[in-house]
This record gives sequence, structure tokens and C-alpha cells, in this order.
Amino acid sequence: MRFEEAYSGNVFINSHPDFENSEAVIYGMPMDWTVSYRPGSRFGPTRIREVSIGLEEYSAYLDRELEEVKYYDAGDIPLPFGNAQRSLDLIEEFVDEILDAGKFPLGIGGEHLVSWPVMKSVYKKYPDLAIIHMDAHADLRESYEGEPLSHSTPIRKISEHIGPEHVYSFGIRSGMKEEFQWAKEHGMHISKFEVLEPLKKVLPKLAGRPVYVTLDIDVLDPAHAPGTGTVDAGGITSKELLASIHEIAKSDIKVVGCDLVEVAPIYDVSEQTANTASKLIREMILGWVQKR
Repeated sequence: MRFEEAYSGNVFINSHPDFENSEAVIYGMPMDWTVSYRPGSRFGPTRIREVSIGLEEYSAYLDRELEEVKYYDAGDIPLPFGNAQRSLDLIEEFVDEILDAGKFPLGIGGEHLVSWPVMKSVYKKYPDLAIIHMDAHADLRESYEGEPLSHSTPIRKISEHIGPEHVYSFGIRSGMKEEFQWAKEHGMHISKFEVLEPLKKVLPKLAGRPVYVTLDIDVLDPAHAPGTGTVDAGGITSKELLASIHEIAKSDIKVVGCDLVEVAPIYDVSEQTANTASKLIREMILGWVQKR
């Protein structure tokens, strides 16, 4: 797919118009075909871009401005409605092209299953890859009601693909007992409930390694992010999540890609969730793209 043909809709604030001279590529994955509760996250990428116009381009946290990073917004990947496997294949092919061009991939979902083909693509380029996963849910099921392609399965899939000892989950507060047992038995790291403090302990162990970060917006408490498909009480604050992004930025790991998923604008008339997601993406760009 030629990137000048991929674009559809608006762009994230201050996006660079030239793919070739960009360091990072933002792209949307508007898919919610496999959700188990409330659909609507396929509208997340568009709305996050739209509200980004209200962002300050300067980060007081990182003392950087968006103009310091050249990032290209490729728009949303055209995905066939209802066809999960074909959609996943198209996402993987799209990210392969981004990586082949030497760019940093920053994806916006969409349901969390869209992260699976992205992580698989990044692993092809970085065989010593580690995953940092922030989420309310373990996402370690083999299937949901008999369906292996489900938004409750991406972390299980990538764990089995690269080895569970290379996957680090934070903020987890929901899942089947069997999911937590599987993680314990297979050497996967899970930090329940909290993100920042356990993350600080893990980051030195990952120093120098390529790391992909996948962030489900429902890691936040519903008070901070009501606009998501599967809300779960007891989450972290937006302040803690921002601090976690900054902790990664100042660490010695090599962030090689990231995504933010599960924003469903229809459930948040205040647009608090989309605006929060937009700010988080700004901090990812300014904190992580330079870490390649």
C-alpha cells in the first residue's frame, strides 16, 4: 500500500505532510468486530485526531514541542467490516511497510485485538523484543465463547509467539482465574492494579532492549476514561498514566513502536476520554520517538 493512498479523514495535530522525511507514522485501525460487550472503538481513531486540535503543542512535562518530531499521519487503514482475519492481515502488512521504511509505528485503535498483528510485525524486525502492556484486563484468554479472534486474546497470542517471559503487564485488575494462573506458571510478569511503581522496578531489567508498548485506555479508572467498551472500576488516574509514559521516556529501553486502543467516543459525551487519549499520544510522540 502506498502511503499517499492510505490517508482518509483528518490528521493528528501538527502532522508532517511528507512520509519520506518523517521519523514516525501515525495510523488508525478502525476495527471493533470481536468485542465482547460494547462496540464503538472503530470510531476512536477519527475522534482522537479531531480533538487533538485542542492540544497545546508544547509538553510542560518533557519540555519539548511537537514541531521537534516529524511524524506523518497515514490515516485509517481501510479494513473490511466484519472480517477479522483479513483485517488483521492488512494491519500486519501495513506495519511491515512502516518498519521496512525505518519509521516508528504509532497505532490508534480500535479494539485491542488490532495490537496482535502489529506486535507480530515488530517482532519480525526485533527478535529480542519485549512487550509492555497497560490494561485493566489480562487479555490472556485462548478464545472467547469459542472464538480465538477476540479482543480478550492478544496478550496470550503474543506471549505464545515471543515467549511469556518477555511480556510485562501492568494495571491488571480483571480476568479469569485461569489467565492469572497461566501467567504465573509460564513466567509472565503481571502487576495487579498498579502501573507506575512496578514499572519503575521492571524498566532497569529491560535496559537496552527494543520494547513495544500497548496501552488500553481502560487501564484508567472509568472516572478518567468512561468512553471505552469494557469499563472496569478501580483503575489508575490519568496523572499516574502520564507519569508512567514519562518514566519509560527517561529509561534506557529502546521504544520501537506503540499503540493506544479501545477508545469508544459514543459512551463519553464530554469527550473526556478522547481528549485524554490525544494528550497521551502527544506525550508518546515526544517521549518515545526519540528513543529509537
